[in-house]
Amino acid sequence: MAKGITYKSAGVDIEAGNKFVELIRPVVRRTFRPEVATDIGGFGALFSFPAKKYRDPVLVSSTDGVGTKLRIAFLTGKHDTVGVDLVAMSVNDIVVQGAEPLFFLDYFGTGKLSLQVSTQVIKGIARGCREAGCALIGGETAEMPSFYRTGEYDLAGFAVGVVEKKKIITGAAVRPGDQLIGLASSGLHSNGYSLARKIFFEHLGLKVKSRVKGLSRPLGEELLVPTRIYVKTVLRLIREFPVHGIAHITGGGFTDNIPRVVPKGCKAVIQKGTWPVLPIFKVLQEGGRVSEEEMFRTFNNGIGLVLIVPSSKAEAISDRLRELKEKPYRIGEIEKAGRGDRPIEYR
Repeated sequence: MAKGITYKSAGVDIEAGNKFVELIRPVVRRTFRPEVATDIGGFGALFSFPAKKYRDPVLVSSTDGVGTKLRIAFLTGKHDTVGVDLVAMSVNDIVVQGAEPLFFLDYFGTGKLSLQVSTQVIKGIARGCREAGCALIGGETAEMPSFYRTGEYDLAGFAVGVVEKKKIITGAAVRPGDQLIGLASSGLHSNGYSLARKIFFEHLGLKVKSRVKGLSRPLGEELLVPTRIYVKTVLRLIREFPVHGIAHITGGGFTDNIPRVVPKGCKAVIQKGTWPVLPIFKVLQEGGRVSEEEMFRTFNNGIGLVLIVPSSKAEAISDRLRELKEKPYRIGEIEKAGRGDRPIEYR
């Protein structure tokens, strides 16, 4: 009798999936907080919400991916940092509202599961969770034959945090005279890679192993530097100082993200030249003849997070940030907006 068709012969290896769970179990457990009430592998992840710590708790959630930065991982064969990016993109969005990230879930989709690659990715996710202080409590690994090209995968991440209602940071407290303090980024983070890839690999004809003047490492390694996670810094800072608004500089750069926390009647004035622009951005701008306007609306240009703080506290906050091993720069201030003014201006 002819052997029947199996799920494995159709391209889905359940045994490999089970082995993957066992491989990552100790890695994931190291991210657990005391509130985690289940192990990985169940139908749903359990988290005992610490309600007694709050008078009026508000849950804050965020979801994001890594975008086409993943293609650099495919080209280099280096998969241990994109997981950090995945966590960073969501937890940074949560903390800018004053919330502490509690737990994280991931989605990993691929055509054929490679235990070596997938384990590297999950180790990066776990590293990001430890940096953010949140627990990796669950996820989904989807093996979908013929859906993805060989050797490729996609990632999505989901984070949940909590903040006391009266302590939510919305930008409503921002007023003229407030100062803008930028925190240094580590590189491109996880945005603008479609433009960066077009400039480097199509326009300039470079490869991931290319050495580019001005960069201290091969191009692929430079492009894979993981996104900085600002969670612990921000949580420490907002317990000690008033912060009126925080902007995570992601897709849309300065131009789209800072106005999200600037109220009507105000505008953010950015003083160009007040922080060191990282070499990767200079190489991009010169190599692609990218306009200054396009640079500010696509990339972070060396600033990954912007704090809007009272002028009277700006110096003390900058000092505290340096104590917390950050690189803060006074990059501008809030001014009263006139009729027809844009919410952000560069000088």
